[in-house]
Amino acid sequence: MNGAESLVRTLVNCGVEVCFANPGTTEMHFVAALDRVEGMRAILGLFEGVVTGAADGYGRMAGKPAATLLHLGPGLANGLANLHNARRAATPIVNIVGDHASFHAQYDAPLATDIAGFARPVSGWVHASTSSKSVAADGARAVRAARQAPGNVATLILPADAAWQEADGPAVPLPHLGPAPVSSATVDGVARRLRDAKKSAILIRGGALQARGLDAAGRIAAKSGARLMCDTFAPRIARGAGLVTVERLPYFAEQIVELLKDLELLVLVGARPPVSFFAYPGKPSWCMPESCGIHYLAQAHEDGVGALEALADAVDAPKEPSGRAEFKRPELPTGRLDAHTAGQIIGHFLPENAVIADEAATSMLGAAMFTANARPHDHLALTGGSIGQGLPVATGAAVACPDRKVVCLHGDGGAMYTLQSLWTQAREKLDVTTIIFANHSYAILNFELMRMGAENPGPKALSMFDLRNPEIAWTDLARGMGVEAVRVETTEDFARHFAGAMRSRGPRLIEVAL
Repeated sequence: MNGAESLVRTLVNCGVEVCFANPGTTEMHFVAALDRVEGMRAILGLFEGVVTGAADGYGRMAGKPAATLLHLGPGLANGLANLHNARRAATPIVNIVGDHASFHAQYDAPLATDIAGFARPVSGWVHASTSSKSVAADGARAVRAARQAPGNVATLILPADAAWQEADGPAVPLPHLGPAPVSSATVDGVARRLRDAKKSAILIRGGALQARGLDAAGRIAAKSGARLMCDTFAPRIARGAGLVTVERLPYFAEQIVELLKDLELLVLVGARPPVSFFAYPGKPSWCMPESCGIHYLAQAHEDGVGALEALADAVDAPKEPSGRAEFKRPELPTGRLDAHTAGQIIGHFLPENAVIADEAATSMLGAAMFTANARPHDHLALTGGSIGQGLPVATGAAVACPDRKVVCLHGDGGAMYTLQSLWTQAREKLDVTTIIFANHSYAILNFELMRMGAENPGPKALSMFDLRNPEIAWTDLARGMGVEAVRVETTEDFARHFAGAMRSRGPRLIEVAL
């Protein structure tokens, strides 16, 4: 048994069942080991950003890590943007990066880079194996680091000789380090402040945005009147009929300031105080009123669900939460097809237990509004702001949840970053329906140009946001990668094709002409 096989066997022993890969020469022994080891599904991505984004989507939905397999520093560099998003989502990922053989490093070959230097900004744990005899133990440590609350990208650098030389065998799994408990003193302190505050809010992130945590938060709201909120781009939130609703913070800083201006108390559960995405001339970066008290009920690495349940008991909250969403199926619209009417149609036909991977950008509001009271579903957002996440996240979510319909809502500009995801969806026969909102522009940047105070933009500046010359043919691109595709221009056509996609299985793409 060589080091690569010992590593693959260790990963399987530790519950890692999927490897999203784009390998090269230095990873060939790992690739060969995939044939010799039962229990590891190997999924090819045609670009490393697809690989890392798919691992993110898988980890968010499976609650455990997938592995990636990337080729040297340049392969890792191609995947960094979606590893950044995964880090912001606290997604568990075991990120395996092949390296040159240790004896080859002295020659500074063309692909030689500082792999660890690339990896550190997006990783919670980085280690380079030094021997085939230690690779298995390193793999077990990587899995534990990835799973450590709240979740980490754990990058293991695998030199080629450590992969091909003889190993002793796989390692046993290490104990899982779950979320830390929150002290009773912290719970009691927050309970006192909630009783005293007239205008309070609880900002929630992480696992507490699933049903159990939402129920506890709804109980607290029923007793205290606290508003329940989540970040603009919460990694995963359960929403829809029967689930306690939370307010999503708006995107623009001045809107957040207005929303929170009267707060006396903000309680944080796995979240941080809200700040502006960017600095703007004359606009705030810090979005909280100066007089508002900010208190952490649970840090990101702590048990937010247990803390909310303890707080509900501490404030003597009722057993039944307030704020459950009632099922309200939107009426099918007529007239012009736009992001608003498309959202009505999505909310009307969305099946129960669906997963929405959302990178619709400026077209997201209609779907967000009309799915709030739709059948219960999970929503996955663009956590780190680096576009090109939606298609790969949908891909990984479909691998993690093969019995759930995945709907990917995407702007056309961002989708071009990782359109190779469609090929992987076709190859793996994944049940993903992609909606491309085709406004033929980086529309958000037109807003940002004005907000930044850039005066009198001319044709050169405006051309930087224009995708019409030439116009992107999404149906041709999708079909070329094996995905059924159609372009729609009316509400009736979109309703017919989206309803059909929800009734059938397999990947398909609908381009919504805006």
